[in-house]
Amino acid sequence: MSRRKHLTPQQIKFVNLLVYNEGRKTATDCAIEAGYAKDRARSTASELQNSNYYPLVVQEITKLRKEINEKYRVSFETHMRDLEQIKQQALENGSYASAVQAEVARGKAGGLYIDQKIIKHGKIDQLTPDEVRKELQAIADQLNPKIVEGEVVEEGPVDRKRKK
Repeated sequence: MSRRKHLTPQQIKFVNLLVYNEGRKTATDCAIEAGYAKDRARSTASELQNSNYYPLVVQEITKLRKEINEKYRVSFETHMRDLEQIKQQALENGSYASAVQAEVARGKAGGLYIDQKIIKHGKIDQLTPDEVRKELQAIADQLNPKIVEGEVVEEGPVDRKRKK
């Protein structure tokens, strides 16, 4: 349990590795890279993220995550501004396809385009018997099986030995 008033350099390194590599490295990997013992890295990483053991480390993780989220947050205004800049650069470089893509992305962000998908769900137990027969007939018609009508005629045993 930590009773310190500040973070150690090793804890700071762990916090930075954990937050800046979120989704790419596990907490255990971050602990190892920060210099913690490999055989206890998993336990150490867990303890460092537990406010009962290391409240200052947990506070620093939370603070750094908030800073990063604020710095890289996406708002409608910044998104539209960035897309406009991308479009202008593409036009200046003669990359018209890129400019069109940027403008379409701006239109989607602005709600000018609606991507609508309709998915129909249906189960056979929701159909009436007549509807089931119609659906089965439609499937059979699509497959268009070749049915030959005739009758079976039984003949005597077939001699499978050939004479030479």
